[in-house]
Amino acid sequence: MQALLKLSRGIDWLNTQVGKYVVWLILASTVISGVNAVVRKAFNTSSNAFLEVQWYLFAASFLLAAGYTLLQGEHVKVDVVSSRFSKRTQIWIDVFGYIVFLTPMCAAVLWYGIPFFTRALASGEMSNNAGGLIRWPVYLMMPLGFALLWLQGISELIKRLGFLQGLIDDPTVKKAEKTAEEELAESIRNLAEAAKGNGKNNNKTEAV
Repeated sequence: MQALLKLSRGIDWLNTQVGKYVVWLILASTVISGVNAVVRKAFNTSSNAFLEVQWYLFAASFLLAAGYTLLQGEHVKVDVVSSRFSKRTQIWIDVFGYIVFLTPMCAAVLWYGIPFFTRALASGEMSNNAGGLIRWPVYLMMPLGFALLWLQGISELIKRLGFLQGLIDDPTVKKAEKTAEEELAESIRNLAEAAKGNGKNNNKTEAV
């Protein structure tokens, strides 16, 4: 069991890293959307590529972050019934859900999604829209995202079995850690402060 718990920690680390960096895709999509709107209004020109890259980034953000979201316990759960049960019963419900629902769903998406991606990659499928983008990168997000979700499901299952055996604390209790969104905001703030500091240094150098 200790080896499985070590595997679980490795999967948690992987999806934590993915969640930490995928959140930047949302910022990139927002910036591209804003720039596209300005260019369209100011210069009366645009391209379907701008629209499609926003869709690609949005698809990548929510698909790749599905495992991270499960790790953080942020997927929608209906606790009206399970909240009335003991903690051990709630954990057993989770175990049942991961085995009977999550794992088969991820397996089905991977079974159909991987060939869907490989066909698009081999054919070089392009968007039907004028100026559109190649399709296989966004098709890749589906099997990749569900693979990360499936791995996280395995990790959550291991942690719950470890809890039932008394080896670890309750895995459903959220730890007081910074979210990916908070880390993104902090990174942007640090970049802004660094740019501001560089600007002041340049002004001092020019004055000298």
